[in-house]
Amino acid sequence: MTNLLYVQTSGIDTPERLYSPFILAQTAKAMGIDAIIYFLGMGITVVKKGNAEKIKIGKFPSLKEVMDQTVKAGVKLMVCEQSTQLINLSRGDFIPAAEIVGAATLNDLVLEADGTMWF
Repeated sequence: MTNLLYVQTSGIDTPERLYSPFILAQTAKAMGIDAIIYFLGMGITVVKKGNAEKIKIGKFPSLKEVMDQTVKAGVKLMVCEQSTQLINLSRGDFIPAAEIVGAATLNDLVLEADGTMWF
């Protein structure tokens, strides 16, 4: 099966950059393509509990609504464990759908993906 990897490095301080990986991952799933969103650096703030509810741009639904639709579509959300340590967040600070994984996981995902996009 074809698979795509979306890497989110932008955090909640740049809300205009946050919708794209979720929309693209949902679209990939609708096309029969496997999709994973990996959150790295400040990107992990996007999946911190309570943050997505605060973000709404234009006529789009809130980021939380888009995120919930993405998870419901079967897209995996992964959070870099080293990034949690970097900005002093703990495992319990993230939404339940976000899986905490090590840095080596990103390397493996990039090697296995048919395409990778960074946001």
